[in-house]
Amino acid sequence: MSIASNLNTIKASLPEHVTLVAVSKTKPVTDLMEAYEAGQRIFGENKIQEMTDKWEEMPKDIQWHMIGHVQTNKVKFMASYVSLIHGVDSLKLLQEINKQASKNNRIIDCLLQIHIAEEETKFGLDEKELTSLLASDEFHNMKNIQVRGLMGMATFTENQNQIKKEFTHLKSIFNSLQATETVNCKLNTISMGMSGDYQLAIECGSTMVRIGSSIFGGR
Repeated sequence: MSIASNLNTIKASLPEHVTLVAVSKTKPVTDLMEAYEAGQRIFGENKIQEMTDKWEEMPKDIQWHMIGHVQTNKVKFMASYVSLIHGVDSLKLLQEINKQASKNNRIIDCLLQIHIAEEETKFGLDEKELTSLLASDEFHNMKNIQVRGLMGMATFTENQNQIKKEFTHLKSIFNSLQATETVNCKLNTISMGMSGDYQLAIECGSTMVRIGSSIFGGR
């Protein structure tokens, strides 16, 4: 199967309200261009350097999503062009994004990463940290970021019930925040679900799925 036909098959299976992020990390520009020619305009990368190299080389109507863990000292390298940062897991990181966005006269869209998995290895805020972040003066004073929603990664397991429980948990946190709309926080996105579990994630309320291997093949 070609990248284009993989992409079209997946797109045909997605409801209209669900955005597809083509996860292109480690893949060469030729592969990304094949997806681009097939109409894909949103690509997700997990390393800022690699994403920046691709951004420089590829058409400028692409939206680049940073889906990996972000180190604060690397934010400046993508602040001029990144469309959405998925993995914001601390106030400190949000402050740095705000600072670098300001330097570039931009407002950068962000998703707050919530720790929903039962594994300790995953990054993310817990509910208490999330609530205190959104209530803090520091957050309310940020003029150059826009929190668009939440992101979560389920436990890496075959147990569908557990994955479903974790996705449903993220959706319920999202629902509970619907009333907290502020100037820099308008929640309309739940980014959850990858190649192996995106259909389940959509059933549980996901509006954005991150799919790599089902489009580009294994790494």
